[in-house]
Amino acid sequence: MIMWVEERKTGFKFVERYTDPMTGKTRRVSVVMEKNTAQSRKLAAVALSEKIDKALLPQAPKLTLKELVDLYASEQLRTLKQSTYKRNCGACKSIMKILGADTLVENLNARYIRERFLATGRTPGTMNEWMTRLKALLRWGYRNDYISSIAYLDKIERFKDVSHRKKIEDKFLESTEVKKLLDGMNITKWKILTEFLVLSGLRFGEAAALERSDIDLKKREIHVSKNYDCINDLVTTPKTDYSIRDVYIQDELLKTCKNALLLSQSDNIIQFSNLLFPGTVQEHVDYYAYAKYLRETSLHVIGRKITPHALRHTHASLLMEQGVDIDSISKRLGHNDSHVTREIYLHVTKKLEAKRKMQLKEVKVL
Repeated sequence: MIMWVEERKTGFKFVERYTDPMTGKTRRVSVVMEKNTAQSRKLAAVALSEKIDKALLPQAPKLTLKELVDLYASEQLRTLKQSTYKRNCGACKSIMKILGADTLVENLNARYIRERFLATGRTPGTMNEWMTRLKALLRWGYRNDYISSIAYLDKIERFKDVSHRKKIEDKFLESTEVKKLLDGMNITKWKILTEFLVLSGLRFGEAAALERSDIDLKKREIHVSKNYDCINDLVTTPKTDYSIRDVYIQDELLKTCKNALLLSQSDNIIQFSNLLFPGTVQEHVDYYAYAKYLRETSLHVIGRKITPHALRHTHASLLMEQGVDIDSISKRLGHNDSHVTREIYLHVTKKLEAKRKMQLKEVKVL
């Protein structure tokens, strides 16, 4: 690259050519100086070199947050299950409302993000869920050269939530609480479904997709091979390959399975349905109606709101208390490795240890 000078009325224009590596085309940069002296030429050479270096840096497009979300969603639509895609889209819509859909992603910074999140007044748990999705979105943008830098993400810490111990306790019920909850249920189909989820450990979607033929009373097995996606109202493959499994039917669960089979045939409003838990208006059992009933009943009976998924964790907890090892429990739940299951295991282990100490405290040998 050779610099040359062009005399102008306003001074001297120093010019230099360079090749754009992205297009292969020759481009020019220039700077105007008052004089054409050795010192001016030296200063011009430095200025032109800086301009060329800046021009050769990969330039991230000035995308708005909405434009980045649209690109992100387009890829996710092709690579994820519908349920996961819709959940992520919902989180991204919330993020756009918080940060502004027209905000330039290149201009985002740690302070702005934290202040906007805090201004929502939402719980730390909810804000942390949004933050997880935002970081995933921005990292995707960085990997695909839509953002030049995301170094500021390291400055953003999780919002302080309720104590970790309390969160773990809220994920499952004690056996006495399960009995109270069931006794407080006055709708038969919801009571049977609750018993089934507690005693089998199945996900709600797995239970909702079960057909009567999946219940093998002779072999005492529940064949789990599909999942009901309540968001899109369709039956899909299970969550993971490990989710395809046969769940053993123990004595308590056997009675519940028989009751579910009887109810599905006698209370089958959806004509010709072969589902174990058929719906009354739509083909499959209504997740939202059940979740609402479970939430309201648990709050009234045991003083806290319970989700359908908490029944799955309850199953794991009750098995642990009976001495079943964690690997057997994980296999029954269809897990390869479960962080939550291990957290519950540690919590239950500590609780049993405390119980043993209390028993020893009251022992008198002399």
